[in-house]
Amino acid sequence: MKEPTPRTSRIALAGGALAVLAVAGAGFVAGRGSVAPSAAPTMPLAAKTVTPQPDPSPASPERLDRAGLLALAAAAADARSSDRHLPAEIEQAVGRRFSIALPFGCAGPLGDADATGTGWRYDADTGALRLQVASTRWTPQEWFDDAAPDDIESVEGFWLSRPWTSTEACPSAAAPAAAAGVEPVTLAGQSLAIGQLFRDGGARQDRRDGDPYVAVVRIEPDALHADAGFRIRLTGQLTGLPDGGAVRCRQPGGPDQRPICLVAATFDDIAIENAATGKTLARWPGGGGRE
Repeated sequence: MKEPTPRTSRIALAGGALAVLAVAGAGFVAGRGSVAPSAAPTMPLAAKTVTPQPDPSPASPERLDRAGLLALAAAAADARSSDRHLPAEIEQAVGRRFSIALPFGCAGPLGDADATGTGWRYDADTGALRLQVASTRWTPQEWFDDAAPDDIESVEGFWLSRPWTSTEACPSAAAPAAAAGVEPVTLAGQSLAIGQLFRDGGARQDRRDGDPYVAVVRIEPDALHADAGFRIRLTGQLTGLPDGGAVRCRQPGGPDQRPICLVAATFDDIAIENAATGKTLARWPGGGGRE
């Protein structure tokens, strides 16, 4: 028998090690193939935060100012002069809010003979400022002719002076254009009014029955600031007339007369302001019925 040498012993050991590795590798492959693959781990998705959105509110119509009321009146006057139906904007104006200011007292204080007119007086000795604004009361026939609804008792409100301008300030004190010694031209009567319709059997607390709005305010001479006059502010809502729309125009003098128009409204608040400072000097909530 041949004795092993160191060299042959090393070869035998190396071969044995290779055989063991081969068997182990085959077993690993076989075992891996017999086990079902595990699913890859998944991370939970972060919950999506949804911010609740408020339901869209219906768009509120923009509050009308003097320019907006003048535009409505002009459209109604044009339709009346052209013998056309009222445009849709007149009917759609019913329910719209408004806030307008009517200037007064622009020419200075009232004289002694103007006890019932619109204007102001100031007593420097007592510091008493008296403000008064005349309201107008119309019969239904003045606006509806013979077609006046039977249930309308009266219409009360105000004339809008100088309806050809949208400014709410007193007119400038420019010198008259007429030559000296020439009689001034008499302007036509008022042509635009805003008023509230009162019906038979309705509440009477909001009616003035032609009485002026009067307020007496204590004020120091240096705080008077009457150079720019004063203004009465009307705030409320347009209402519908019996024949439709918020504006009615008439031409009692014929087709060559400028239409006379009424804007129908309810007055929620009536106030007198200082035109120079904007300060409210007196207020009549709810239209300012008789006291």
